[in-house]
Amino acid sequence: MGVEDYQRNDPDRAMSAVRNFYAGLLLLAKEVLTRQAPEADMDEIIGAKYKPVPNGDGGVVYEMEGNQTIDFNTISKRFSDFGLKIDDVPLRDLNRIRNDIEHKFTEQTDESVREAIAKAFPVAAELFRLADEDPSTELGDIWDAMVETRHLYEAELKRCKATLEKVDWRSETISKANLRCPDCGSNLVEQTDPENDSQDAIELRCLGCRTTPDPSALIVKVLEEQLAGEAFLRAKDAGEDGPIFMCPECGEEAYVDFEEQCANCGHHVEAEDCARCGNSLTMDELIYGEGSGLCGYCTHMAEKIMRE
Repeated sequence: MGVEDYQRNDPDRAMSAVRNFYAGLLLLAKEVLTRQAPEADMDEIIGAKYKPVPNGDGGVVYEMEGNQTIDFNTISKRFSDFGLKIDDVPLRDLNRIRNDIEHKFTEQTDESVREAIAKAFPVAAELFRLADEDPSTELGDIWDAMVETRHLYEAELKRCKATLEKVDWRSETISKANLRCPDCGSNLVEQTDPENDSQDAIELRCLGCRTTPDPSALIVKVLEEQLAGEAFLRAKDAGEDGPIFMCPECGEEAYVDFEEQCANCGHHVEAEDCARCGNSLTMDELIYGEGSGLCGYCTHMAEKIMRE
């Protein structure tokens, strides 16, 4: 139904196309799970919430609470519990675009729908195979339409990337990443002048939402996504900030400490030692210390003395 809605090429059917395609993927995923335990009660496999109920013999049994079944947020965990793998990134993108369409459907384009479906197409194919079914046989002509959609998306993505090949990015993290529109999240971002090689002169256009993304906002978004794992590990293992900091020059959250410069403006923060104790200042102290030249401890002691 989702693909058929999309094939109508009617903007008014965009919301229905994404919603139905997404719902179809969830139904496929639930079918895969139920086939892993054919003797079990289906509700026990796909139920989202359970409650303990006395079994009359001093123990309890767990019964499904309500009619809610697993959704986008829990399906990956259930697959993992069953020893199955599913790429949930396309599902997240599809869910995001679905939500965007439902809240701002007049701002979405055919390209947004094509991208959402195209990214999730491999997931649909894999779910059919996990269910021991041949997607080309089960879907017939719809399968051909999905393949065509995927090919169109990949061709557009390749073309968009080609327009950015000459850009000399200040950040290696940015140069290696798949750019994403800060407004709609689409990867179909192109440079209006493919011959331009200067980051400062870059002008972008998003084919997903047909806007002209601000390069600084795009850089901030890409860094946040690419370095989210590193940021989590630093906070979890050492209680440290980073690797992204607010640049004192341009004010963007784009200063990458291990690259020793701002990915947006190229500003470099010189290393310094504390003027009082001689210890090396951390990036936090260098950037947010307001030029005091003191480490956090010495700043605290200086403020304490002043109060006294």
